[in-house]
Amino acid sequence: MKQKLSIVKIGGNLIEDVEGCKRVLDLFSKLDGNKILVHGGGKKATELANQLGVESKMVNGRRITNAEALEIALMVYGGLFSKKIVAKLQALGTDAIGMSGADADAIRAHKRPKKNVDFGFVGDVDLVNTYGIFKLLQAGFTPIFCALTHDGKGQMLNTNADTIAAELAIAMSEQFETTLYYCFEKKGVLQDIEDDNSVIHHINSKDYDELLAYGIIADGMLPKMHNCFYALRNQVGKVCIGNTEMLEANNTDYTTLTL
Repeated sequence: MKQKLSIVKIGGNLIEDVEGCKRVLDLFSKLDGNKILVHGGGKKATELANQLGVESKMVNGRRITNAEALEIALMVYGGLFSKKIVAKLQALGTDAIGMSGADADAIRAHKRPKKNVDFGFVGDVDLVNTYGIFKLLQAGFTPIFCALTHDGKGQMLNTNADTIAAELAIAMSEQFETTLYYCFEKKGVLQDIEDDNSVIHHINSKDYDELLAYGIIADGMLPKMHNCFYALRNQVGKVCIGNTEMLEANNTDYTTLTL
């Protein structure tokens, strides 16, 4: 029987909310078995970019990353947020280790080719070093991944944190029974964006197509949902979307996605 692995992705808004961050990390630290945390930080990166006079550009929920924006991402994701999270988890008794894709050659990517949009130094994942990550987990460490990968030739790349979480879940599913959690501010996917209690508790592929057609899933949720179903189609056992309380053992008020 495979060991269980929980992969939890949290957004930058949660990290910047002092109480929200404390709560999600407390619940994460209490999860049984092997676990990996993946974090974003785009909002803070945008704020810092504005302070430094660097223009931030987004297309379809994806960040365009020029050389200056990449340096900001390295500072915010790999420095500020990574070390804050690791320190807080150590205080909670979780032996966390901050990771980018370059550390232990964990996640290699290639620079996204120019097509209709030039995304700059944005990486699309090629390979996850499952053996290296497995060794860290077996040694008792909890990897904390930020939204950065590398190309194996010395170039760091900005990579969507939702995508990293999905790619990690897919790769590690060969060795573990994997559950992927996307934690954000809402209780789950909402039928009515204005009503926080209108959670759609279960979505399958057919439901997903209908929700897209009606525009219920739109904007920033589009890439998140794409990653969810991408993971499910590639052997990930279970994908969940909800707020911090989703990580509580007896909570059921969130969205579960299946094929």
